Amino acid sequence: MVAITVRHTRGAMKTKNKMNSPRFATHEILSRLPAAGTAVRRTPLLFIHGAFTGAWCWDEHFLTFFAEAGYAAHALSLSGHGASPGRERLDSLSIDDYVADVATAVAALPAPPVLIGHSMGGFVVQKYLERHTAPAAVLMCSVPPQGLLSAAIGLMFSRPGLMKDLNAMLGGGHVALDALRDALFAQPIDVADLKRFHRLAQPESHRALWDMSLFSLPRSASIKRTPLRVQGAEFDHLIPASLVEMTARTYGVEAKIFPAMGHGLMLEHDWPQPAQDILDWLRSQDL
Repeated sequence: MVAITVRHTRGAMKTKNKMNSPRFATHEILSRLPAAGTAVRRTPLLFIHGAFTGAWCWDEHFLTFFAEAGYAAHALSLSGHGASPGRERLDSLSIDDYVADVATAVAALPAPPVLIGHSMGGFVVQKYLERHTAPAAVLMCSVPPQGLLSAAIGLMFSRPGLMKDLNAMLGGGHVALDALRDALFAQPIDVADLKRFHRLAQPESHRALWDMSLFSLPRSASIKRTPLRVQGAEFDHLIPASLVEMTARTYGVEAKIFPAMGHGLMLEHDWPQPAQDILDWLRSQDL
């Protein structure tokens, strides 16, 4: 990796990296590394964000948390997201393009990482695991292997206003702060933070959403060889707990549903709960 900026924050080294490969000459990688003197775990972590966001969503809390636990923690902004290139061709980007981003990032790391994907990122992780192996993977509020259609239909009936706002954001339009709060949070959030997240939110690829709905669903039998942790949230309006439990059943594991939390598990007030659950699970896997 070639570091662009480095500073020490909360005991962990923070770097904003570009991968040392032609494809990743400009892709955004946010990293936090264990501080000097910290016992370093041998397996790095690679975090994959969901739709409408970027690597920044992991850097609020999770990257530092895991760096302080001894893990080299990296978050990738997929093509067309965050500071990565491709925004001008966002609608042409497919789930396969996002999987290729993950594969290139994995290849550039010094050791195979545990993959941690949220929402759309969890779907990308599943697609990656069709043809690749990983030490383990975590699916957080992930789009299920059966696709987005059931979630979209449920949202259309339960939160029609939110569905309308997400469609507006999909096309590059602006949404109200209340819509963002309803989509991501079940717990109180500081208005300044909500405004900052609102500024960072972005459109998503129509093609990728169609891939997740119909055209590129994961082959679950190929994925079961990877140890999986499946997490969800009690008050998730986008990927309800029932769909998270369906994902877990598909892969023969148990779902961990966090009470009184919403879709944005890594940004909620009680974010340490899912973070600690992942940490405990990684330790149980000897990773």
